[in-house]
Amino acid sequence: MKRIVEFMKRNYKVILLITALSAILWSFVPSEKKEDPEKDKLLLELLTFVLEKGHYSPIELNDDFSKKVYKKYLENIDPTKRFFIQSDMDDFSKYETSIDDMIKSKDITFFNLTNSRLLQRMKESREIYENVLSKPFDFNSKETINVDYDKLPVSKNKSELVERWRKQLKLSALSSITDKQKLEEDKHKDDASYEMKSFEVIEKEVRESSLKSLNEYFDFIEKELDRDDWFAIFLNSIVERFDPHTFYFSPDDKEKFDVSMSGTFQGIGARLQKKETGVEISELISGGPAWRGKELEAGDLILKVAQGKEEPLDIAGMRLDDVVKKIKGPKGTEVRLTVKKVDGTIKVISIIRDEVETEETFAKSSVVEKEGKKYGIIYLPKFYISFENKENRDAFKDVAAEIEKLKAQNIDGLIMDLRDNGGGSLETVVKMVGLFIPDGPIVQVKAPGRNPEILPDPDKKVQYDGPLVVMINNFSASASEIFAAAIQDYKRGIVVGSKHSYGKGTVQNVIDLNQFIRGNSFGDLGALKTTIQKFYRINGGSTQREGVKSDIVFPDRFAYLDMGERDEESALPWDKIAPAKYEPLNINYDNVIANSKKRIATNNTFKLIDENAKWIYERKDENVISLNLIDFNKEIAIADAKIKKFKQISEYNNKFQFQSLPDELALFENDTLLKQKRERWHEEMQKDVYIEETLNVIADIKLLTKGKSLSQKLSMN
Repeated sequence: MKRIVEFMKRNYKVILLITALSAILWSFVPSEKKEDPEKDKLLLELLTFVLEKGHYSPIELNDDFSKKVYKKYLENIDPTKRFFIQSDMDDFSKYETSIDDMIKSKDITFFNLTNSRLLQRMKESREIYENVLSKPFDFNSKETINVDYDKLPVSKNKSELVERWRKQLKLSALSSITDKQKLEEDKHKDDASYEMKSFEVIEKEVRESSLKSLNEYFDFIEKELDRDDWFAIFLNSIVERFDPHTFYFSPDDKEKFDVSMSGTFQGIGARLQKKETGVEISELISGGPAWRGKELEAGDLILKVAQGKEEPLDIAGMRLDDVVKKIKGPKGTEVRLTVKKVDGTIKVISIIRDEVETEETFAKSSVVEKEGKKYGIIYLPKFYISFENKENRDAFKDVAAEIEKLKAQNIDGLIMDLRDNGGGSLETVVKMVGLFIPDGPIVQVKAPGRNPEILPDPDKKVQYDGPLVVMINNFSASASEIFAAAIQDYKRGIVVGSKHSYGKGTVQNVIDLNQFIRGNSFGDLGALKTTIQKFYRINGGSTQREGVKSDIVFPDRFAYLDMGERDEESALPWDKIAPAKYEPLNINYDNVIANSKKRIATNNTFKLIDENAKWIYERKDENVISLNLIDFNKEIAIADAKIKKFKQISEYNNKFQFQSLPDELALFENDTLLKQKRERWHEEMQKDVYIEETLNVIADIKLLTKGKSLSQKLSMN
């Protein structure tokens, strides 16, 4: 345990990096508040220096680097090519091979030019779409649109740009009109007396709705995004050239990242959204102060915010992020909200801030019976941890607790569902694997120029020694892959799911940039998440690009598409190192795997999923769409026939009854929202053919082990 804790306490790659940064960057001692451009230059220097000295594989800043940043940045700010025209690109192209030199000299001319031009073009876009949407579309003309925006050239001039806008809006209108016509037909089928809206009425409604949506979008751009937000996009176009997981967090993004990783924050426990009428409460978080107080409701409009006994501040016109900052605050402090209730009354509500938990972040479990046996399922959305307070709950502690609850139900096997789990804390996954094995190495990590370091099971205790299956898919990444790989290498269980997981085999560290500037008057500078190591399986292989290959492959919708780390342009290469010394269990799963493959081959739902995957693959290059109403409807009819067939997949019912555990059942009495969430999860699992086959697999493992536990070493061949 001590070895892991010491390893985790290393905040940075090497102590020399901190010393070097401090020595160089403490020369920046701003005496007064500077303008944003000066802060931008400082950020540029900070990030590039940290990356040069601290990144796992620093790259040379040269003309090739400049071209890639140039291309990526313009794609990021104008992805559908509906803002810039060729004359803009001519102005920008002068800097295509100079960005590397400008970074070195802290010159932000290119950003200033592109940002001011973008904002100008966005303002001009309002007039374009307002004019286009002011009159009906002609759906009788024979014309098409190409939606492969990556290959689409920039508009030559403004008239061509207007034409591009017209076609994009026409396509959007066609899609909406088709949907609305279908709804009208369905209403008429249900009620023969219902008078369907005419095409002209529907078309007008669609244009009005599009105008409203676009106005809201551009209002958001103008009012909610400031220079710092745009500059963060530019910075990330630079740092992501080092690898896909190196990322600059603006102060707001850093806070959101921390909440995402820990599942907790301090505030009132309400989600807000910006509407035309103002800032509205969209949801109360179950268990939070606002939810407990029972005064604030979804739909209430916030008019003013006051801190404790201070005077209320009118929030009209304030950015949503700024409103959130006013309402959030330290545990135990008071915030007073002046709200307009749904019934129109005005009320002042006092709330004492507290720790708020976002329940969807955390592990949850369920029990299901199959042929007289009980099986437990733990769904883990991420390997969460609080970096601020290690005493708080984390994925390891919660999974350990869920295992104990499931053991109390006398389960005969356990499914760890890591599908869509994008990873998280290295510390928690190392300790979590230790719940299933007596001792030994879990994962190897390696920094450049150093020998690999083995992270072992922190203790010899085995919390669960029964049959185990790990579920993964294409989006299981990082810590999920460490867990699945370790279970696979030890032969402790079987990995089922997509052909392979995501393929992220790198370790990142989040570096607070503020600590390097003494007497900082620029405000919060944010943080840099940078890749500092690669991790390797205990067998010496890497999951980088390759992922973890499932022992049993389930057909899935994305089976024929290239997805994952291997599809990222700046992904680090695959390699391998020497294996660690470890002793896998002496168990042969061949028959279990063979039986599953036979069932999959004859399962009609799996056949349909595979057919759907092939159809998706065949359509991936269909980028030209007709804008003629008759032709468009023909294309939709063909697609709808397929979609109707594939709808059977989502309507599948495995007939299993999934149950919450006693501790949750007790919570449902006072928390109907939690009850609804769990019922929804159980319904989803009931429609999940993958869960059904995984239950078949774990039942076969139960038969294979004949009741023997891990402690009996499973000596079968």
